[in-house]
Parts: sequence; structure tokens; C-alpha cells
Amino acid sequence: MSKQYDKYLIQHKANVAKGFEWIKANLPQYIPMNPLGNDLDWQIEINHDYSKNRPEEYDAYDAYFYGGKQSFFVTKAFNKAWLLHIHSNPHHWQYWVLINDDPSEGTICIEIPFNYILEMICDWWAFSWASGNLMEIFDWYDEHKAYIQMADISRSAVEDILFNMRKKLEEQSSTKSI
Repeated sequence: MSKQYDKYLIQHKANVAKGFEWIKANLPQYIPMNPLGNDLDWQIEINHDYSKNRPEEYDAYDAYFYGGKQSFFVTKAFNKAWLLHIHSNPHHWQYWVLINDDPSEGTICIEIPFNYILEMICDWWAFSWASGNLMEIFDWYDEHKAYIQMADISRSAVEDILFNMRKKLEEQSSTKSI
């Protein structure tokens, strides 16, 4: 076990939670109302990336990012861990891509439930919180959106949230500079 990787995991989860708290405070229209309590708080702030603590993910991630040399075997183990991770965590768009056995059926993008869309955006945004540049997510998405496979309604929801995040951040930025 690596102290560096443990520190990264703690910081990443904290940054995901910061993004979610920002959305709750600044774009509350995206937070579904639940009179019994908000399961999104638990999902995003507590349970996010739970599978990274399992040995089959933890050890491979730790060796790949903090173990020094990325040998063939370290890379192979990491690729398997990444595959396990995206198939264990529905906040990854890859989780919702169905690759059919029958070539005539091709690849199908399944609509992503809204709670996982929110978590996915917070996950992406966590890296912007880590760098201190909250606008970084928008360039990242622009660079990756042609590659990211999503069903149309899911993509529209993602882009609507990102548009309103940018708009709100720009408003906040211009208010602070006055």
C-alpha cells in the first residue's frame, strides 16, 4: 500500500464532493428532490470510486501510478484494473456502452441515469479542483467529446449541465472582479 496513492484517493473523493456541493449550491435545479433524503449525497460524496479499494484495482493502480517503472506487466495489470473499474462504477460513460456479439447489432449507447451523469461530471471536474482551475473541465470535454460515446439524451444532459456550470462560473468570476 502506498501513502501517495492513499492520499490521491482521499483528495480525489474530496474534490468530487466539492464539485457536487458546488452544483448543489449553484445549480440546484439539477438536484432531484427526495423527501426522504438525498441518495445522491451518499452516492457521490461517500460511495464514489468504492471499488478502487479492492485489491484487484488498488494494487494495479498503485503500481502503475506510484510504483516507478511501468513495465509490460504493470501496464497489463492496470488495464485489467481499469476495465474492472469502469464496469463496477456506473458513473463512467464506458459502463453504458454495449458492444454486441453480433456485428450487425454493433455498439449501442444506453441512456445514462441522471444521478450517474451528475457523478460523472463531478468525477471529471475533480481534476479541475485539484489543479485549481475550475474552467479546465470545459477544455477537457471539448477535446474528448468526439471520442466519448453516449446516447443522445445523455449527451444533451451532460452538455446542458456543463453549459450552465460555465455560465455560473463566468458570472461568479465577473462579480468577483468588480
